Amino acid sequence: MNPAPKETTDRLARRTFFGFLVTFILSRSVVLFIMSHHIPNMYCFLKGTHVHHLNYGIFLLSAVAGYALFIRPDRRAVEVAAVIYGAALALTFDEFGMWLHLGGSYWQRVSVDAVIILAALLGLLAYARRLERFESHHRRAFFILTLVVLGFGVVIYRTGSRVGHLVGPELRELELSSSP
Repeated sequence: MNPAPKETTDRLARRTFFGFLVTFILSRSVVLFIMSHHIPNMYCFLKGTHVHHLNYGIFLLSAVAGYALFIRPDRRAVEVAAVIYGAALALTFDEFGMWLHLGGSYWQRVSVDAVIILAALLGLLAYARRLERFESHHRRAFFILTLVVLGFGVVIYRTGSRVGHLVGPELRELELSSSP
């Protein structure tokens, strides 16, 4: 029987990246389906107050941090913790604009920007070779990839507000129509 593979930073970063992407895609999809009335309203309300999923993310982040610090998991348990950590990051940063501005619409541009930046950083952590193993062609490719990601960020930033003006009112109307 082969021993379980050693937990390496890049291996755990890949697990985190996976949990992050899957959770972000699922949470955005569920919100869109609820708001368009394709599925029932599954939002949690406490005494009429909508509990946003960033709260679930904050509780999960706290739990994973406590687990990692005090239990110090290894092997399979730390890999599961990495996936849950990625999911918690996605739930929290999907509504980054709401906690940055202490309210407002779910569709704030800053939330999407935060998710893109975080996904890019997690992707680089997950799939970039360790720096001491970089050879000159790796450094060039890494530099080019970094420039491409930064350029993409600039394009998204510049075009996002135009797109927001085009579809923002429709999204805002959809969000208001799904409230209880």
